[in-house]
Amino acid sequence: MKIIKLPILAILLASLMFNCGGKEEKKKEGFSYERTNSSEANESKETDSDVANIVLTSNDVMQYNLKEIKAKAGQKVKLTLRHIGKLDINVMGHNVVILKQGVDLTEFAGKAAIERENKYIPKDSQDIIAHTDLIGGGQVTSIEFVAPEAGTYDFLCSFPGHSGIMKGKFIVE
Repeated sequence: MKIIKLPILAILLASLMFNCGGKEEKKKEGFSYERTNSSEANESKETDSDVANIVLTSNDVMQYNLKEIKAKAGQKVKLTLRHIGKLDINVMGHNVVILKQGVDLTEFAGKAAIERENKYIPKDSQDIIAHTDLIGGGQVTSIEFVAPEAGTYDFLCSFPGHSGIMKGKFIVE
């Protein structure tokens, strides 16, 4: 009888440790992320050669899940930002701003920080290729634009104080 119970217990423990289906939320030092099954993971990959579907997440500890995003020159880009945190937009708002080449990140962030009424986007700025709306915890926003010419462009969150950590490269091939 004891011999039968031990393998059953081992199987139950193994199934709890290695969850094989659906989403699994993990937490590590205040950062939470989701592991998705393979069909869901493809959501951030190109599904049509004419459209680059990019899904970027942000959280309550000022992090994007990606430091690099890619598209082809002239390609239509659908960029979706998901704020997977819980904090309010006024405390931990996030957006994605893709800057033209040669724009100084620090200088741009300084201009953006004083534009609260314009959701931290400098009015009439000629430095921006595209930007999402500012969102808070649990919210999602999407934009569509055409990728510029080949090159490497900076992207950042323009909420005050976030651009030092929340930034990355938009690589156009």
